[in-house]
Amino acid sequence: MNFLPRRPAAFFPALAIAAAFAFGWLPALAESPEEKGLRIALEAEARDRGFGNYTADQTMVLRNKRGQESERHLRISVLENEADGDKSLIVFNRPRDVKGTAMLTHSHKVEDDDQWLYLPALKRVKRISSSNKAGSFMGSEFAYEDMTSQEIEKYTYRWLRDEPCGEMTCWVSERAPVGKNSGYTRQVSWVDQDEYRIWKVEYYDRKKMHLKTLTVPSHQQYLDKHWRADEMMMVNHLTGKSTRLIWQNYAFGADLDDSDFTKVSLKRAR
Repeated sequence: MNFLPRRPAAFFPALAIAAAFAFGWLPALAESPEEKGLRIALEAEARDRGFGNYTADQTMVLRNKRGQESERHLRISVLENEADGDKSLIVFNRPRDVKGTAMLTHSHKVEDDDQWLYLPALKRVKRISSSNKAGSFMGSEFAYEDMTSQEIEKYTYRWLRDEPCGEMTCWVSERAPVGKNSGYTRQVSWVDQDEYRIWKVEYYDRKKMHLKTLTVPSHQQYLDKHWRADEMMMVNHLTGKSTRLIWQNYAFGADLDDSDFTKVSLKRAR
């Protein structure tokens, strides 16, 4: 899932400074860490713009602190929305005890995201309140807020440093949520300077403790432009639990539109 501003107010000072450097008007003036962090985030978003929509299969592997594992199999659909945040639908296919459970997300640039969960056992749609966005998504180490498109306007940014990451060099930047309902005070991410791909994210909770770390071992490129993860691993450092997401069968240009991402379609999801 990916992001869109598409022009936050802080973008314009950053653009002006970049132009000044390009034309040699301000040779002695450097970007601030905040301007550089925002510029990196904007460029990463711009490079992924225009994917339209896609579907993908996902295997979710839950691992408890004793090393015992269980699997869940999901189908994910995503619709890009350049006027606001993206829309997504996640449907659990198996095992039997979660089959038919589905989550619909309407992300927004500024306002709180809208999320609904369909529970087949109860045959009803439950709205996920903004105050519960920090809760665990279906028993995994991913929170509900992790399952939305991460719109740029919802964060402030700050570049921290450059450092090697494997054979590449990464920008290390932090972002802090603007809204009061996030379960995080900040996130620190490693983004490579070649393709603007995320390789690692550290999450800090409301007590400013290092709560979780997300690592992305590999990516694949689609349509000669859009990079998507093959695998994600989220480790909870407080509980010792982890969740591994394995992505397969990405299909871009699917037959999807807004009618596939409504509360009515949520009940029909299979």
